[in-house]
Amino acid sequence: MLLEDGKKQEELCVKKYQGYASKVQDVNLKNLLTEIAQEEQHHHNMIDQMLQGMEPNMSHSGGATNPRNDNTFQVYSGNTNDQLLLEDLLSTEKYVSSFYDTLVFESADPRVRQAVQHIQKDEQNHGEKLFNYMNSHGMYNVKY
Repeated sequence: MLLEDGKKQEELCVKKYQGYASKVQDVNLKNLLTEIAQEEQHHHNMIDQMLQGMEPNMSHSGGATNPRNDNTFQVYSGNTNDQLLLEDLLSTEKYVSSFYDTLVFESADPRVRQAVQHIQKDEQNHGEKLFNYMNSHGMYNVKY
C-alpha cells in the first residue's frame, strides 16, 4: 500500500533531518533542519492516523512560519560536509514530493487525497527552504 511506503519515507526523513542537524556547523542551518524534522514527524503521524482509519490531524504547532529570507548572498565558509548533507536532503525532498504526486492520483478517499496534498505542499516548502539556504550561501548555482 502506498500509504505504508509514505510512512516509511517520512520515518527516513525524520532520521535524516535529526541526524544531519547534529552534524552541521551553522546554527541557523541546525535550527532549520530541526524545524523540518518536526514537520516530517507530523507527516509520519498523519499517515499513521490514516492507516488506522482515523481523520488525520493536519494542523501542527511550530514550523508554520516562513524563515527569514533576505536574499543576500553569503560566501559559504562552512565545511563541504554541510553542502553534501544539504544536497542529499534536497534530493530526498524532490523524490518524496514526486512520490506524493503519484499518491494523490491514486487516493480514492477525498480525505486521504486532501491530507496527501497537504503533506506534498509541505515537502515542496521544505525543498524551497533548503534551496534558498543553499543558494544564499553559494552552494547552489542557479542557471537561467
